[in-house]
Amino acid sequence: MSTYCICVLAFYPSDNLQRAFQTNNHINDSIDFVCVSDTPPKGKACRSFVRLTVLKQETLKKAKAMAENAVKMHKVFSVQGPYSVVRTALRARGWVEQRMHCPTQNNHRHPGNESRACNTDADNSGSLVKEQDPDGLYGLMSRLVRNEMVYFYWTNRRDTINTNSLKKEQITNHFAKSESFTTKVGLCVNLRNLYWFDSADPDTFFPRCYRPGAQDEMPAFIADYRRTACSSFLKYIVEREQGVQRVGNSHSIRDVKKPSKLPSSPVILSQMLDSALKVCHEFLESLEHRDIDIRSETPPTLTKEEWTEFINGYYLAVHEGVEIENSDRFVTCCKAMLQRLREVSPQQDIDGTDNIWIIKPAAKSRGRVGIKCARRLDRILSLVGGDPTLKTNSKWVVQKYLERPLLVHGTKFDIRQWFLVTAWNPLTVWFYKKCYVRFATQPYSLHTLDSSVHLCNNSIQKHLTPSRKRHCSIPVHNMWSDDQFRRFLSSQGREAEWQTVIVPGMKEALIHTVQTTQDQMESRKNSFELYGADFMLGQDLRPWLIEINSSPTMAASTPVTARLCTAVQEDTLRIVLDWTADHTANTGDFELIHKPAAVDVPQYVGVNLNVDGYKIPGPCSLPPMRSPNRSTAKRHGPVKKQPKAEKVTPLPKLLSKSAQSQINYISKGVTPPPAPPLPPVPAPVKIFSPNLPMTITANPLHISPASNSVLLWKRKPKEVQPHTSLSLSKTVQTSSTLSDFVNALGS
Repeated sequence: MSTYCICVLAFYPSDNLQRAFQTNNHINDSIDFVCVSDTPPKGKACRSFVRLTVLKQETLKKAKAMAENAVKMHKVFSVQGPYSVVRTALRARGWVEQRMHCPTQNNHRHPGNESRACNTDADNSGSLVKEQDPDGLYGLMSRLVRNEMVYFYWTNRRDTINTNSLKKEQITNHFAKSESFTTKVGLCVNLRNLYWFDSADPDTFFPRCYRPGAQDEMPAFIADYRRTACSSFLKYIVEREQGVQRVGNSHSIRDVKKPSKLPSSPVILSQMLDSALKVCHEFLESLEHRDIDIRSETPPTLTKEEWTEFINGYYLAVHEGVEIENSDRFVTCCKAMLQRLREVSPQQDIDGTDNIWIIKPAAKSRGRVGIKCARRLDRILSLVGGDPTLKTNSKWVVQKYLERPLLVHGTKFDIRQWFLVTAWNPLTVWFYKKCYVRFATQPYSLHTLDSSVHLCNNSIQKHLTPSRKRHCSIPVHNMWSDDQFRRFLSSQGREAEWQTVIVPGMKEALIHTVQTTQDQMESRKNSFELYGADFMLGQDLRPWLIEINSSPTMAASTPVTARLCTAVQEDTLRIVLDWTADHTANTGDFELIHKPAAVDVPQYVGVNLNVDGYKIPGPCSLPPMRSPNRSTAKRHGPVKKQPKAEKVTPLPKLLSKSAQSQINYISKGVTPPPAPPLPPVPAPVKIFSPNLPMTITANPLHISPASNSVLLWKRKPKEVQPHTSLSLSKTVQTSSTLSDFVNALGS
């Protein structure tokens, strides 16, 4: 009997319809299997509408066999997002997909989730991708394993899966708390702690950055802006006299209005140079810690009014191009100061002369709305202070802009570099050997600070029309592969620097970045994450880290990304699945660049701390041998009888607890219990006053409660007791010799 694939439409609940097909033998004889599809009809939605596709018997048997084997081998996976490459690669390894349903996932998302603050440039549109499944095999297997445990999760959002609820053997492509370096604020703060982990300086690979919303960082940013204005002015004087053409300099095109309060008179060069040199000299002394002896009441180098005058003069000279007096005689001292600054400031060469800063909202990525460039201090302060909520919550970062980057045919670009972290203890970092270059649509210029010139994100540039003035070798889709970029370097005679400067610099920057966040990450054995780092190159080809994105886009938007994004996804699975099981397996283009020894982390025992130890015995001090209510007795004076009602002072700690209890009885006026009789002492009792030192070193005496060597109750005045007693003055009643007294105490 031949079988056919037909589509049956029914207005019945899917569960009831399946049960009817499974229990009706007549139907089962003519129909092999029914697969339910949840696609509703167009027009008026019907909740019970289902689409039924009749499958061939061979397809059903194949689906059952593959599903059973996948469950047995723990090969059930679930993918959310447009990751068809991951699906294909997993199915080729015998995995079966349990499909996610996006409406359910969205119900668990909240606006305050931490992943929303992370840099993620993944294209989340169409998270459930329509794939080719003509015979319905994948859909059938997905329903067969719908109640099984998922052993591999790949999602484009961190909050989709709660890693704390996963079992140890379940794999997921996200780490918790990675916002410590995938947000602009986290990257800015954590790199300042690099000196705790390595001797490297973050200023050598990360442009200096500030949080204007933080209480102590706004003054630091203003001081940095002013100091940079001073050094930029010195650089402007030197380059002006040397005839160096400034990149993008124009005095007719400006991005800001000229303030009406700016003075119209020519700039007094000597006064400005004197102020700039003083500020730079003070900065150098602070780096050498020579300012520690300066008192707090010492006036600043420049007053507020002097700073205002200098900044306005700087705007006129550098930004507006106002003519200044002859500066030939000042070039030598300017060069000397710039040379000293270059020795201690690794970012001196990228600062330029325009003092441009880039303002970024910390919660945005992919070059979304909000990223601005500005060169004037008042403009920057107005941008970061315009939204009180963002300012208060430190959601803005202000970072120094690279005014003099390496250009390709006069166009700005950046590099998207992938790296993979498979463990945090030991910290295991993989570097991908392939990358791609992203271009701006307009030639580079400082005439304007428009995003089409200064931002290279594909999410922005793909909506813009490339300029006709751009070089013809730059493609319309604005991307190059790393091989094309290396050919450009070869044409400039700098091909060798790719392997000697660029790649080593990117590796070091990534290792240092993840080192600073290692203590903040939750290390989980079967978690991994692929990150996308953005770099810019200086004119010396030194790489500068701009930001790090979680869930980097894998969209095949251009021919370059179609090839490279497919390769990096396949190689990621090679590392996570193949290499983890067999270290001799092929790792593709991934290179292991960092895996130190694991760090022993002490077990967390809570906030209550216990201190265990023992008391160290020390010298024992003799107590005062007189009553505190009486005057000091002479050392060798006669023994004075104490009145009967005299209060007894505490005895030294050499006595036992039982002796102390007897003293307590006497002090309270209670008659102590009778003591057991002592054996008679044949020798008569004599009284003498020995010269004893005030402190002695002795072992504690152990006097049992039943000991008869020391009695502590009062005697009648005229009776002589045949035992040894201790008086409360410096006089001691004992036997005829001091040795007998010591022996009596020792017994």
